Amino acid sequence: MEKLLAILNELHSDVDFENEQNLIDDGILDSMDIISLITEISDEYDVTITAKDIIPANFNSAEALYELIKRLEDEE
Repeated sequence: MEKLLAILNELHSDVDFENEQNLIDDGILDSMDIISLITEISDEYDVTITAKDIIPANFNSAEALYELIKRLEDEE
């Protein structure tokens, strides 16, 4: 989770990613942020995020993103 928080903080150092639950719904992360996140997460965790994974529920919080990463790691 620490690596993920570091990635998120590189995008927006002014956001409390440990507590924010509406990153997509509140417009904190935009489409360019999502693309950057997918690339960074893929490189850091060696997982593949597919189009079916790119839904707001998976990107609304750091916790949701981490759950997605863990699920993808288990699938590979």
